[in-house]
Amino acid sequence: MMNGAQAVLESLKKEGVEMVFGYPGGAVLTLYDAVYKMKFPHILTRHEQGAIHAADGYARATGKVGVVFATSGPGATNLITGIATACTDSVPLVCITGQVANPYIGKDSFQEADIFGITTPITKHNYLVKDVNDLPRIIKEAFFIASTGRKGPVVIDVAKDVFDAKIDYKYPEKVNLRGYSGVYDGNEAEIAAAVEAVKKAERPLIFAGGGVISANMAAEVQKLAKKLGVPVTSTLLGLGAVPADTKGFVGFAGMHGSYAANMAIQKCDLLLCIGMRFSDRVTGRVDGFAPKAKIVHFELDRAEINKNVQADLQVLGDLCWTLPRFNKKLSATKEKFADKFKPWLAEVEKMHAEHPFSYVEQGTAIKPGALIQKLSKLADKDTIAVTDVGQHQMWAAQFFDVYKPRHFLTSGGQGTMGYGLPAAMGAKVGCPDSKVVLITGDGSIMMNCQEFATIADNDIDVKVVIVHNCILGMVGQWQRLFYNHHYSQSELKGKTDFVKLAEAMGLKGYRLTEKEELDTVLPRIMAEKGPALIDVLIPEEEDVLPMVPGGKRLDQMVLGGSK
Repeated sequence: MMNGAQAVLESLKKEGVEMVFGYPGGAVLTLYDAVYKMKFPHILTRHEQGAIHAADGYARATGKVGVVFATSGPGATNLITGIATACTDSVPLVCITGQVANPYIGKDSFQEADIFGITTPITKHNYLVKDVNDLPRIIKEAFFIASTGRKGPVVIDVAKDVFDAKIDYKYPEKVNLRGYSGVYDGNEAEIAAAVEAVKKAERPLIFAGGGVISANMAAEVQKLAKKLGVPVTSTLLGLGAVPADTKGFVGFAGMHGSYAANMAIQKCDLLLCIGMRFSDRVTGRVDGFAPKAKIVHFELDRAEINKNVQADLQVLGDLCWTLPRFNKKLSATKEKFADKFKPWLAEVEKMHAEHPFSYVEQGTAIKPGALIQKLSKLADKDTIAVTDVGQHQMWAAQFFDVYKPRHFLTSGGQGTMGYGLPAAMGAKVGCPDSKVVLITGDGSIMMNCQEFATIADNDIDVKVVIVHNCILGMVGQWQRLFYNHHYSQSELKGKTDFVKLAEAMGLKGYRLTEKEELDTVLPRIMAEKGPALIDVLIPEEEDVLPMVPGGKRLDQMVLGGSK
């Protein structure tokens, strides 16, 4: 016999959980007593939002399920932003929250919140556990649901007295869920139709999304690109699906994507969209998106088919099932695709060479493009880049070369400021042999800066680079371009000293102000062991370009200047 809290931890062991991120409180004291007695691996963050973003970063970097603990009421509600972030980006998490004891549920008790009801719209599934005997089954189901199909977060809300109750513990070997098998096999006829579309095409383009990363199918996309010899682009979350130095890869597409990627979408006659959901940030004006192309949508989730963009052909099913078969059928045709598509590839590569991501030098000032290019050169191909949200996020996507899947972590669908620092921490915990660099802004870093203490106290080696322009950069850019320079509540010209902030929490802090320091100082800091903050001052009125203004087509970009 054991109590419910011990049963939770035993179940996590059965699921291979190596680390939990969390924050204790009254409703989970028995659970944390079990953590103490069983010496279960756990990192105490300084805020529940830090805990869930850390679990998210861990999950994205490793491909495993991230796990977070929080107490009832405000502890659980502090997870909401992170749950929504993970849900939109299809990240597998299991969130175990405490709830008031059974007799007090529904009575507006101290620290009671209906976390089951609150999280229903932003989880893949959720549970309220009122009987200790349900715990093992529910935990088994939660991990299965989170990690299969279109991955996502699952919340398990556990009444306080359930943690104390005794159970004759036995962990189930199998999951039996009515209406959900976790298996998404495809249709051979749909694959055959896609092959015929490739055979008829003259200008195909591969468009890789975050689903490629989630399904661990990057190798199959790379095989496809090599077989066809066609240009490749990606979404923001698809970065890393093909190495940055792959022939024909023209960077990411969309609002701040590359000229060549956006123009290729507009000029291609076949668009192979793989594991993506046609976000508005990707498509621009929908009725002007890929006007010449037959669109083939490889997708796991039926709800995404024709939701934003009408597909001419669908290939519905798990990419693990559909992509290998698609590649096999293409190979069986014996056609010399690379020869056929060579002129088209050359055309797109020429566009990319003539219109690369670029920036304009400005005296001794440090330009963000130059900073991130330098960080990219200092990194090895196993370095994991993490970002927050805003201008620096787009600069990172433009100028940091990503060579492997799960090596560019960012909040895509929600655009969650404050994501970066705890996510970088989680990534480093999950991948201790990889270097981890966080590229953040002076707005985003303040959202969860308390996690500097967690990083320092646990000696988590993350290099934090603040792209510091004294403004909420993307808000300021829109205000500058579309609101007549009315910087309403977006300027950050206060007295905060990030170097002192880092040092106060136990990290080394540095500040760079002139571009020569990118060569004389930055390499030394990045080579040091241990976590550090690097505050890099850049010009305030620096825009992220190219840019597709709202309501415009992808080929109506505002372009940047020359380097």
